[in-house]
Amino acid sequence: MTMIRYHASWVLPISEPPRSDGWVLVDRGRIVALGHRPSSIDGARDVELGDVVVMPGLVNAHTHLELSYLRDEVPPSTAFVKWVRGVMAARRQQPDPYAPEILEAVDRALAEAIACGTAVVGDISNTLATFAPLARSPLAAVVFYELIRFNTDDPTGFVEHAQQEIEALAPSDRVRASLAAHAPYSVAPLVFRAIRQTVDRDPFSPCSVHLAESVEEVEFIQSAGGPWRELLEELGVWDPDWIAPEVSPVEYLDQSGFLDARVLAVHGVQMTPADLARLAARGTTLVTCPRSNGHTGAGAPPIDDFYKSGVRVAVGTDSLASAPDLNVFSELATLRALAPSVPASALLDSATRQGARALAFDAEYGTIEPGKRARLLAVYVPPGTGDVEEYLVGGIRPEQIRWIE
Repeated sequence: MTMIRYHASWVLPISEPPRSDGWVLVDRGRIVALGHRPSSIDGARDVELGDVVVMPGLVNAHTHLELSYLRDEVPPSTAFVKWVRGVMAARRQQPDPYAPEILEAVDRALAEAIACGTAVVGDISNTLATFAPLARSPLAAVVFYELIRFNTDDPTGFVEHAQQEIEALAPSDRVRASLAAHAPYSVAPLVFRAIRQTVDRDPFSPCSVHLAESVEEVEFIQSAGGPWRELLEELGVWDPDWIAPEVSPVEYLDQSGFLDARVLAVHGVQMTPADLARLAARGTTLVTCPRSNGHTGAGAPPIDDFYKSGVRVAVGTDSLASAPDLNVFSELATLRALAPSVPASALLDSATRQGARALAFDAEYGTIEPGKRARLLAVYVPPGTGDVEEYLVGGIRPEQIRWIE
């Protein structure tokens, strides 16, 4: 007998409203059906899960696993570029991305993410060192090979070399790799163009970029001045031929043709309603990481505006250098505190279906529907809970979570 019917006090498909006293039928790791009790299914073994809500595994659409060894090492800041300087200084202490302390921290981070209910991650890597650990884990993932190059004589060759490194990996149906651009203040226009052209070779590959994260970024794109200009000059990578677009970071990338439905625009703390309308028109997914934004000095993202704009919203924790843990449920609790008027169902949709869609894993993950992988959570719900969705965005701890498949 391979079929198992899991019965629980609640089933939350995400694609439909919650079902009380519901069940999910699973056969060899795939969802076959779901329904309400009472019913009987020939040939299926019944498993009673009790006072839990069965829901899809979460999607952490933006994190940096290779920075996990910097947990508690970079203090919070009130200015974003100051915080970035702290990260750079800390990373200089260990330049080997395959050092044991880094890889051991990656493995611990993966275990933590799984314990917190994560099924899929969008991981940003400057080295691809996280690809093999992810391939060994039960997580599904896109590893974004993030490129940083503000000044280069050969943008096409730079990007092509990175693509060749990706092609040397062994992707699977569960762990893939794709290119990403770091941010408008750290990537040259022709590098953005080369990344876009390279990603376009595969119509299903997603791409990522940090966008409109800080006031310093907005200032730089408007005037070519401020703290980012100072840092680029200090690093010896300033391009004197670069001319400020004098628009918002979102408009800059949109005018360059970079934004489309396969791009994950991360953070958006400084986005205006006009910026959000551009993202919505392009089908771009905005990934919000509010706890990290508070730690780095980027500020509080305008969560209400995100949802009112109609833009697709996904959720990320960012790295352990700027977040206390990799618990997407805790990120949801922060979103709820910042935007009490946004429906809990919309927040949960962001943490599951929208993240899976943005990472091109929505055929397998993100909702409880027949044919999808049965990578399902059972989250304890106190008896008598009336609004299970609101309960789930109030803050769920790992000890309340168990995997059923």
